[in-house]
Amino acid sequence: MSIMYNKDPFITAQVIDLVLRERDCSLSAREWKHRLAGYGYAIKDTDHGQVVETLPHHVEVGVLPAQASA
Repeated sequence: MSIMYNKDPFITAQVIDLVLRERDCSLSAREWKHRLAGYGYAIKDTDHGQVVETLPHHVEVGVLPAQASA
């Protein structure tokens, strides 16, 4: 895992895509966050939505799109 010093839109899009794929594969929010920790990422809940950040440095990567209700 690399630390994101400069925000490359291509890398950010790839990370968001990974996070969303893992969310689709997970059975619960707890499992999803555990799976992301294995990749070196975490989810932070904010007033503006969920933010993906790196572990252990807590550098924000990007904001997740809102989850569609099924």
